Amino acid sequence: MNNTFFIVIGIAIVLVIIFIYNSLISKKNQVKNALSGIDVQLKKRSDLVPNLINTVKGYMEHEKQLLEAVTKTRTQAAQQKEGTQKRFASENMLTQLLAQLYVVAENYPQLKASENFLKLQAQLYDIEEHIAAARRAYNGAVYTYNNIVQMFPSSLVASAMGFKSQPMFDAPENETTNVNVNEKF
Repeated sequence: MNNTFFIVIGIAIVLVIIFIYNSLISKKNQVKNALSGIDVQLKKRSDLVPNLINTVKGYMEHEKQLLEAVTKTRTQAAQQKEGTQKRFASENMLTQLLAQLYVVAENYPQLKASENFLKLQAQLYDIEEHIAAARRAYNGAVYTYNNIVQMFPSSLVASAMGFKSQPMFDAPENETTNVNVNEKF
């Protein structure tokens, strides 16, 4: 009877470990899937940026530094390994620079009237919305995954099997600070 009890307990423990391991794999794959969703949108944006730069180049001779910064940051982001803090930082910087580009474009009435520019601007806005949605999905998957990696008893299996917490895709600092309305007027 004692041997049977220990065998049943042993089988139960093995089944729990298998369940936890499979759950960890499932959550890790959800994170990878969500990250690939971000990458698809970032690739679309990356492909659109050269067209945008070429469209505005002729109008914005005085804004050469900004255009060069957008191009350089786009290249840096594309060279970073997906899912890394450096990649996230580069993509956040590109988002900020593109926002600056649109603010500067307001000073060029001919550019704002350009049909090509307006189409590119609309496409980029749509892509930015998709990137935001993909970031939310990624962060939700990372939240769930990190919980299972860090909570007991699954943390025991996670650490034994080499599962590590994943970074969130945080918003750029300037997007999280309060806006000073007095500066806008």
